[in-house]
Amino acid sequence: MARTWELWGNVIIAGTFALPLALLAIVILSRHRARAGRPAPLRTSLADVGIVVGTAPWIWMILTPSDGPSGVNLVPFTDLADLARAPWEAVFVQVGGNLLVFAALGALLPVRGRAMSSLGRVAALAAAFSVLVEVLQYVLRLGRLSSVDDVILNTTGAVIFALVTRRWWARTDTGRDRSTITAR
Repeated sequence: MARTWELWGNVIIAGTFALPLALLAIVILSRHRARAGRPAPLRTSLADVGIVVGTAPWIWMILTPSDGPSGVNLVPFTDLADLARAPWEAVFVQVGGNLLVFAALGALLPVRGRAMSSLGRVAALAAAFSVLVEVLQYVLRLGRLSSVDDVILNTTGAVIFALVTRRWWARTDTGRDRSTITAR
């Protein structure tokens, strides 16, 4: 458990230093897109930087070597059932952490553009990235268990956070609201 909190501390510290850089990236990217005539430059810049800043620390933590058990679990809900016997803190960290891995991706991808303004598309992309991360954990022999339950929780988290931002989803690729488009 101490190792987990040490990793969380590193994520918090990295996030503190990354915030000013993220704000600078948003400003520079937004100006560049505005000059290029791209639609909704601020919205897309906020979403792009937010996805990276909100997802990268979790991926870093997941792909950090550990001295835990290695292996693969392809039977759904087995690891979650085993958590029922674990202390509540471990359950909170395991389930909560997995729900947050792709939260930024799920929340901001539909805000970025209409092409991803669908729960199915968000779920498919989050599941694909989650499978990739689990495969990397196994292939790189990081001392972590690659589990289908992690994929389920990561995908569920992305969908939940997509629902939270639903009212701000992009309605058109031009950045204009549908209400401002006149009928022909």
